[in-house]
Amino acid sequence: MNFDEIPIRVRYGETDQMGVVHHGNYALYMEMGRTEWLRKKGISYKQMEDDGVMLPVISMSLKFKKSAHYDEVIKVKTSLTKLPSVKIEFDYEIYNESDELLVAANTVLAFIDMKSKRPIKCPDYIFEKLKV
Repeated sequence: MNFDEIPIRVRYGETDQMGVVHHGNYALYMEMGRTEWLRKKGISYKQMEDDGVMLPVISMSLKFKKSAHYDEVIKVKTSLTKLPSVKIEFDYEIYNESDELLVAANTVLAFIDMKSKRPIKCPDYIFEKLKV
């Protein structure tokens, strides 16, 4: 479906002594990609939470191909796999400055009512923005 791509400069604190990005930081890069993808669709995490909806990650998988390094600008390409129901699923590809694939990843998130802590169907106002 639709995709978005954002650049991120790797910061020193995200790397080990060899200047290689620690694997745990890729979850943050994917969150940044997903948040910006949603924002460009007119959907804000803050507004969702103000409306009583949480969107926690319930599944994440990553396939590491190469390492990202300190001060490199990486590109995070985020795409929606299909229209959401109770869950929403994203695929990611992270590239280095030479356009080499570093990581292929996927996350699944669930729409949760903040009061009941129970799964809910994707709110209509979000679904409508994603249909376009």
